[in-house]
Amino acid sequence: MGGKRIGWGMALAAIALVPAWAAENRPVPYWASISAGDALMRSGPGRNYPATWRYRRADLPVKVLQIHESWRKIREPDGTIGWMAAALLSAQRTAIVTGEIRPLRAAPETASKILWRAEPGVVGKIAHCAAGWCEFEVDGRAGYVAVNHIWGAEPGETLD
Repeated sequence: MGGKRIGWGMALAAIALVPAWAAENRPVPYWASISAGDALMRSGPGRNYPATWRYRRADLPVKVLQIHESWRKIREPDGTIGWMAAALLSAQRTAIVTGEIRPLRAAPETASKILWRAEPGVVGKIAHCAAGWCEFEVDGRAGYVAVNHIWGAEPGETLD
C-alpha cells in the first residue's frame, strides 16, 4: 500500500512538471505574461547580471524572444528588452490596450454593440482570437477588441 502512495505521488509530481517542460520546448517567439507582482528584468540570463527594471504589475504581457536555461529574453509593451527568470512568467495570455480609449464589443465585428470602453494601459486576459478580434476580459467584464488595438496578440493569430 505504501508503494502505491509513492507511485501516485511521483506520477502527480510528473504531471505537475509537464507545463514547465512544455514551455522549454515552445518555439520562439511566443507570448507570455508576468506572473509575479514583483519581478526583475536583468541585463543578462542570470542573477549575477544587474537588474535593469522592476515590474510591480502582474499579468503584463511580454513576448519571449529567446530561451537560455531557466531564463527568458523578453520584450515588454514599450519595447524594452531584457532577461527574466522563467519562474516569473506564465503561459496565461494577456494583452494591454494601446493608443486611445478602445471599444469592447458584444461580438467580434465593428457593427456590434459597444459593451464598455477600455483606456490605454488597461491589461486583461485574452482568449478566442480569430479574424482580427480577441475576447478581452478585465475583472469579470468581457468584450471583443480589435487585435490592432492591443499589444499581446499577432494580427491573423488564432487562439482558442
